[in-house]
Amino acid sequence: MSESNPIRVFATHNFGESDDYLRVFEFLESVDRFYYLNVSKPENLPTTGGAQEVRDELIRQIKDAEAMFVLPSAWEANREQVDFMLDVAEANDIGMIVIRPFGGMQETPEELVARCAEHIEWNDRQMVDALKREARGEDTARWEVIDFPGWNEDGPIEE
Repeated sequence: MSESNPIRVFATHNFGESDDYLRVFEFLESVDRFYYLNVSKPENLPTTGGAQEVRDELIRQIKDAEAMFVLPSAWEANREQVDFMLDVAEANDIGMIVIRPFGGMQETPEELVARCAEHIEWNDRQMVDALKREARGEDTARWEVIDFPGWNEDGPIEE
């Protein structure tokens, strides 16, 4: 993954930029040297053709993706449409990542957890690592570093 080869990301939407939809990309933007391309286009709501044209537009958007973020809030707002998005992603072997409902007040619906490869928190590091795994098969194998004041790698700091 580089600036010339960004990970193509789709986030579930109901043809509108919800708070959670915008939040996904705010989190990704906060990560240094992580390059992605948002292939979801909530502004592209077809004005003619009815339900079939809406489905065709979603298929076009999803087929361009390498990985998909599934937002429980979008699913709650329009289950049929988001289930269709999940079906399209499954049919095209696109890795799906469900993010817990923002704020921690609700649990992620079991139906979504069962269909997605990963279930993560709202955390930029978890989001990027999950994207790398699902889109490119990369395992980051990063370790958490905890800083203990008054200590360094050699032991207690003597003053």
